[in-house]
Amino acid sequence: MTAEPDITVPEDYRHAPSGILPYNRHMKEQKPPTARLEARLPIHVHAILKRAAELQGRTLTDFVVAASSEAARQAIESTEVIRLSLEDQRLFAESLFNPPEPNAALHRAVEKHRELFGSE
Repeated sequence: MTAEPDITVPEDYRHAPSGILPYNRHMKEQKPPTARLEARLPIHVHAILKRAAELQGRTLTDFVVAASSEAARQAIESTEVIRLSLEDQRLFAESLFNPPEPNAALHRAVEKHRELFGSE
C-alpha cells in the first residue's frame, strides 16, 4: 500500500471565496462601461421615486435604472411583438401552408421590381 503524499494547502487557498484565486485576488474587478443620464423632474416626482426606492431597499439610482429599463423593455416589446388571437394564428398558419394565388397587384409589383433591380 502506498502512502498518500503530504499535500499542504497554502493559507491563501483555504479562505479564498469561490472563483477568487490567490494569483488574481489583487486584480481590479472589471465593471461594465456606464453612461450618465441627467434629468430635471418635478419635486413631487422625485419624492415618489425616492419613497419607492426606500420601500424596496434600493438606492434612488438603482431604482430609477431598474424601473426605466423595465419600462423601456415593455415599450420595445409592445411595438416589436405581434400578439395574435388563436383564430388569427390559425389564419396566418393557413396562409403560409396554402398561400393564395398571386393577384394582379402582386404581378405588377414583381414587374416593377424587375424593371428597377433586374430579374433574379
